[in-house]
Amino acid sequence: MPPAIASMDDIRGLISAMPGPDAAAAAAAAAREPQLTKPPGALGRLEELALWLSAWQGRHPPAAERLRAIVFAGNHGVAARGVSAFPASVTAQMVANFAAGGAAVNQLCRAFGVDLAVHPLDLESPAGDITTGPAMDEGGFLAAFAAGWEAVAAGPADVVCLGEMGIGNTTAAAALCHGLFGGAASDWCGPGTGLDADEVAHKAAVVAAAVARHADAADPLDLSRRLGGRELAAIAGAVLAARHLRIPIVLDGFVCTAAAAPLAAVRADALDHCLVGHASTEPGHRRLLARLGKRPLLDLDMRLGEASGAVLAATIVKAAAACHAGMATFGEAGVTAG
Repeated sequence: MPPAIASMDDIRGLISAMPGPDAAAAAAAAAREPQLTKPPGALGRLEELALWLSAWQGRHPPAAERLRAIVFAGNHGVAARGVSAFPASVTAQMVANFAAGGAAVNQLCRAFGVDLAVHPLDLESPAGDITTGPAMDEGGFLAAFAAGWEAVAAGPADVVCLGEMGIGNTTAAAALCHGLFGGAASDWCGPGTGLDADEVAHKAAVVAAAVARHADAADPLDLSRRLGGRELAAIAGAVLAARHLRIPIVLDGFVCTAAAAPLAAVRADALDHCLVGHASTEPGHRRLLARLGKRPLLDLDMRLGEASGAVLAATIVKAAAACHAGMATFGEAGVTAG
């Protein structure tokens, strides 16, 4: 059963109590890798991924057969400030498109056998306008965070891919990054759904105003409550749940990585069980990846969201697990090692 999440201190306690990597499983993976029928290092990052999977699943050999994608959707009051090329009504329309199987992530999940679950979060009541007040009160933040935890805990998975949908959420993500890591607001702002240069400059001004409005935030979690949105809070909850349940995570692009960043701001190793699937063309994403010390797996000039890059990357994780578990050792194949 998911733990009771009744206060921000409950979340802080769960972050403090996060398990680390399984040393025995990691050691078993490290011992097997040099015995496989290939030159050392010949599979590059696939070898690293196999060891990472073992360590965070707590088992050897690792597995990546049961892949799940979870997409959280939320609306944002700040969208009324003209920070998106699309109206907020598109969020619900895209959720309907997911349900009908018509979105890009549906095609990717179908192509690669990935289970998809979409969780709309109170779309009819947007999060608050972050330039005038907090995105959520404490109760709203805790409910969204718990929804993310429960979505991961709802079913078995070897690897979970996380994604989001929400008009205005690149503004929320940029504000959260600016609040957490500083710099200029313009450092974190990009075109999102298709803004031109003047519109991006307006977006940066909105982000700067929002961060200034919430300069008295108590800590990174409080900043997430004030500047994020329901889908960002749910992603953070999903990431924390996966750590406790020993499920490795593949994060999608800018918004998804920004949603998880407050956990790392509270505890430096909080995202060690997370892989960033791809580098978004949103300019703030590379800056954020550098701050978090994360090297994305793919770089395909994507910026769609909805877990599209995470699902693509998870297929490479699956390949890594298959090679590690299925390849013959030199001894089994009767091949003389160099």
